[in-house]
Amino acid sequence: MIKQFKLAPSILSADFSDLSLALKICEDGGAHWIHVDVMDNQFVPNLTIGPCVVDSIRPKTKKFIDVHMMVVRPEELVEPFARAGADNITFHIEATNNPSKIINLIRSCGCKAGISLKPQTPLDSIYPYLDEIDIVLIMSVEPGFGGQGFLPETRDRISKLKNFLSDNCLERVMIEVDGGIKLHNAKEVINAGADVLVAGSEVFDSQDPEKRIKDFYQVFNNELR
Repeated sequence: MIKQFKLAPSILSADFSDLSLALKICEDGGAHWIHVDVMDNQFVPNLTIGPCVVDSIRPKTKKFIDVHMMVVRPEELVEPFARAGADNITFHIEATNNPSKIINLIRSCGCKAGISLKPQTPLDSIYPYLDEIDIVLIMSVEPGFGGQGFLPETRDRISKLKNFLSDNCLERVMIEVDGGIKLHNAKEVINAGADVLVAGSEVFDSQDPEKRIKDFYQVFNNELR
């Protein structure tokens, strides 16, 4: 099977006055996913997007909408985001004492389920739940703000998780990486084992966001040769 890498531009870095343009950029650039960063000003020190934004963009795109909840009570937002049109809902392992309950809730809503973890959270904290989920989102910055630099130690965490998935016949679980992803480090993150890269400012702050998305896919395609 030929591996297909995916780019998930984060609309957190887009112009909120014209999200239709952001969606068009993602469409014309060929991005597979739309990444939605949800922050509640409690789990992280920032306040961003709610279900109403997902509801507003859902009719305007057929792209996979990837919701990343950085919130203290994720169980309260699963159903609202599912109703709004999310395809995947990811929550943080640090935000709950009962991950399986949230995973089951996400699945009962018809969405794919993901778990994320902060840079300092041990990888083995998510191991008991890997056979229940579709995606692991590894944070390569401290969550809360866009535009941070990629933490180099993340490469080892990606590789360790990739090896664990392979050793336990869990290759179907995708590894998504979020934080400080740039065109110049995309190759090393892919080589470490990532399947999906989240890029915000690198795409939407560039002079030509559509071309920047295509440039990422050129890096991806080179890795398949």
